[in-house]
Amino acid sequence: MPEYDVLEIEKLKRETGRYAEKLGRKPTACVVTFGCQMNARDSEKLLGILLTAGFEESADEKADLVVINTCTVRENANERLYGHLGHLNSMKREHPLKLIALCGCMMQEKDEVERIRKTYSFVDVVFGVHNLYRFPALLARRMESGRKVFEVWDKAEKIVEDLPVKRDVPYKSGVNISYGCDNFCTYCIVPYVRGRERSRRPEDILCEIRRLAEDGVIEIMLLGQNVNSYGKGLEEKVTFAELLEEVCRIPGIERVRFMTSHPKDLSPELIRVIRDNEKVCRHLHLPLQSGSSRILTQMNRHYTKESYLDLTRRIKEAVPGISLTTDIIVGFPGETEEDFEETLDVVRQVRFDSAFTFIYSPRTGTPAAKMEQVPPEVIKERFARLLDLVQKIGAEESGRDVGKTLPALVEGSDPQVPGRVTGRLSNNVMVHFPGDESLIGKIVNVQLKEVHGFYYIGEMS
Repeated sequence: MPEYDVLEIEKLKRETGRYAEKLGRKPTACVVTFGCQMNARDSEKLLGILLTAGFEESADEKADLVVINTCTVRENANERLYGHLGHLNSMKREHPLKLIALCGCMMQEKDEVERIRKTYSFVDVVFGVHNLYRFPALLARRMESGRKVFEVWDKAEKIVEDLPVKRDVPYKSGVNISYGCDNFCTYCIVPYVRGRERSRRPEDILCEIRRLAEDGVIEIMLLGQNVNSYGKGLEEKVTFAELLEEVCRIPGIERVRFMTSHPKDLSPELIRVIRDNEKVCRHLHLPLQSGSSRILTQMNRHYTKESYLDLTRRIKEAVPGISLTTDIIVGFPGETEEDFEETLDVVRQVRFDSAFTFIYSPRTGTPAAKMEQVPPEVIKERFARLLDLVQKIGAEESGRDVGKTLPALVEGSDPQVPGRVTGRLSNNVMVHFPGDESLIGKIVNVQLKEVHGFYYIGEMS
């Protein structure tokens, strides 16, 4: 795979130096992330580029440069950005040298980019998801010329490796294994903005993870719009299950997570790999979206209620105690009370540990936006019923490991109780127990003493 152009970074370094002279100090940069973990990983690359080029990281939007990595999964994500821009405009009036850059999924929507160009003229740089590696060149051009720079590509020309990265935490990291999506669910805009699915070469992925392991990373999150269909477009056929096995063999990597899984592509081979490899975390996020086979067909999901129930049954039989979580949409166009009851029935049968529940949000440009919409008052009532059921079952399931001793990755100090730390179990549940900051980034055995809602209180053993 092509590597990024180091000369572009060098040019940005020179422009950053000139910018520092104007400011009379080292410039600061803040990267704001909206949306999914794919966006979060992209933001780590953006920040890595900026730090390499001579900026200093800031967690505050009063920074000299603010980069907003946008999301467009739901309509309100777009409106959230415009509210944000109004605030940044006020800040820029007080600090005329301030720079504002926008990128991410929303920038792939031509109408939105045109709106920004016309109405939000104070924005300095706009680019999309397909040319993130061009960020150094685009920012340098803006700093050198003083003119706005808009560059959004309709599709990716190549996957560029080895961009600088500034990770949020030293002991775990996300790793992209693919980009884009070929599923075209009728409610989802992602394939239109992220493009068709493209898999990274397995040797590039494994090389990146080996370097991360050498740098002290012990937990990896494999990322893709649909990790289960990994392998598309590769010269030599490799399945996601095969890739996952190879990742588990890398010395130093002690935990492996992945998301997101599409039920239609979750193979028996993958279930076997999860079962046979203790490094693979005992948590699987498996979006349901609806329990009605009729609605699933309308959504273009390519599975039925019965096949989903059979899949979850086989997973639980193969990996006892695995935590299953899901996504559910309420109020998809045409959803009847009978359809909704089918969803409740799946929730009762599978008994998810937790569920992300969403009210259907029409996205302009998707087929579902043109379908007959369910009245808002009906959706609201159904959503409340679903939430009640999900929370009730989640509470019942949450204490099933009380008394067990399980490994937990310590992620930080407990902000509520001095002298206590917070760890994450393999099944993604949190546990609080006595300890100090020296434990952060380590995996320790914890006896789970009691459950409090959706977390445990324990003791190291």
